[in-house]
Amino acid sequence: MTALVTGAGSGIGNRLAELLLTRGDQVIALDVKFSDAAREALKKIGPAVHFEEVDVRDGDAVKAAVEAGVAALGAPRLVINSAGVVIAVPFEETDEAAFRRVVDVNLYGSRNVAAATVPYLKNGGHLVLIASLAGFIANYGYSAYCASKFGVVGLAEVLRLEQKPNGVEVSVVAPPEVVTPMVEEERRSGSKLTGEMKQFAGSMELEPAAAAILKGIDAGGFLVIPSAKGRATRLLNQFAPKALTHGISDRLLRKASQTN
Repeated sequence: MTALVTGAGSGIGNRLAELLLTRGDQVIALDVKFSDAAREALKKIGPAVHFEEVDVRDGDAVKAAVEAGVAALGAPRLVINSAGVVIAVPFEETDEAAFRRVVDVNLYGSRNVAAATVPYLKNGGHLVLIASLAGFIANYGYSAYCASKFGVVGLAEVLRLEQKPNGVEVSVVAPPEVVTPMVEEERRSGSKLTGEMKQFAGSMELEPAAAAILKGIDAGGFLVIPSAKGRATRLLNQFAPKALTHGISDRLLRKASQTN
C-alpha cells in the first residue's frame, strides 16, 4: 500500500512514517523541510519512500507535491495529515501574524492536503486529519491552536459526510499532549499555565502515542483518541454540564496559577 504522510520530518508524522515503512508500506513523505538525518533514517527503514518539501499553507504547491509523489510511488490509499504548529501564549500577547500562521498551517493546511488527495482516495481510501484534544477542549494560552484544531474537527465531520458516497473513510485523531520536539519547545518558551492544565488529560511519549494512533487508524472509525485518560477527558467534556466542566477548568487554572 502507498501512504502519504505530511509532517513526516519530525514528531508524530515522522514516527508514523517509520511505522508504515516498517510494515512494508510505501510512503510519500511531505514536510516543509527534511533534515539529512531524517531522510537517511526513513530510507534506512524502507527504500520505498519519496520526499517532497512543501509548505501545506500553499494549496497549489501541495497539489504539485502530491502529484509528484503519485508519479513516483502510485496513488495513496491512506493519507495522514500530521503537519502542524502550536503557540502557547495568552490571546492579548498573540499578534495577528502569529494567530494567522497557526490557523493557516493547521486548518488551511488540512484543507489543502484533503483537496489534493481526496481524488486519489475514492473507492476505498482513508483520509486522516490529526487534530488534538484541544479540538474539543479549551486551554489557557491556546486561542490560536484551539481555534485551528476545533476547525480541523469540524472539517473532518463535513468531509466524513461528503466523502461517504465516494467510498472514502475519514478519521480525525485527537491525542492529548504528545512529547515531540514541538511540545518540548512549547514547554521551554510557552505559558507554564498551559502545560499545567494539560496534565488533566495526561501526556504521552511519542512511541506509544504513534503506535496507538496507527492502531486506531487501522481499526477504522471516525474519532481516534490514543489514550484512556484522553478518552475519559473527552467524554467528560462531551456529556457533563458546562457548569461542571468550566468549574473543573477554573479550579485547574487557579491551582496552576498558584504554583507558577
